[in-house]
Amino acid sequence: MPIEEAKLIWMDGELVPWREAKIHILSHVIHYGSGVFEGMRCYKTERGPAIFRLDDHIERLFFSAKVYMMEIPFSKEEIIEACKEVVRANGLEECYIRPLVYRGYGEMGVNPLKCPVRVAIAAWPWGAYLGEALERGARVVVSTWRRICGDVLPPTAKACGHYMNSQLAKMEAILGGYDEALMLDINGYISEGSGENFFMVKDGVIITPPPEASILLGITRDTVIRLAHDMGYTVVERFISRAEVYGADECFFTGTAAEITPIVEVDGRKIGDGKP
Repeated sequence: MPIEEAKLIWMDGELVPWREAKIHILSHVIHYGSGVFEGMRCYKTERGPAIFRLDDHIERLFFSAKVYMMEIPFSKEEIIEACKEVVRANGLEECYIRPLVYRGYGEMGVNPLKCPVRVAIAAWPWGAYLGEALERGARVVVSTWRRICGDVLPPTAKACGHYMNSQLAKMEAILGGYDEALMLDINGYISEGSGENFFMVKDGVIITPPPEASILLGITRDTVIRLAHDMGYTVVERFISRAEVYGADECFFTGTAAEITPIVEVDGRKIGDGKP
């Protein structure tokens, strides 16, 4: 969905006007995808804006940076405070927040180590990522593109370049008339959507793919698992075959952007009664 312009973006410790938040065209990240990022939701509450699981998102941001040997020039506490500052400075009550750590202008070539590590944080109003699918349910197709496996790229790191894999699956789904793609891992088991974790329900049991299925360990996924346990549901993490999904009673995606989005159809087959 289109980006609704806000006023200010935090860049390397300073707030700069939205339209002046620019980097050099020869920055390493543009050519080689050498960046890591997070996506967070801020919700309006009676006590003011609240960023959902902010500390956990920043912890994962630093983990992703460590995987790619990017030394973030700020502490976790400084990045946490910067996220809050961006929300306040833009006068936002509900918004999406995107911290980005990236390799900037330095040297050209695959080796990124001599390129400086930069940090930017943007925030803007953002509605439902999958649009009307949040209410009516998503129509999904299994992608012909497999999810990257752990011995090719580390799927537990939320890295910019990884999402080229997701883009292929997403474009294929959209051009085919669907809302979203469902990707398989290298062994043919269900992995995740192009940017969401996957859950199914069968006979009252909630089932979701395990970390070994090349998934990103989603923070919303973790929240759903915790809440389900607290509500007395059985949650199982195991490999799921494609055919199993067709027989599910319910299916849904989870993610910061997608929140919890019901799935009503997979590969032309209704899930349950076909209603969210």
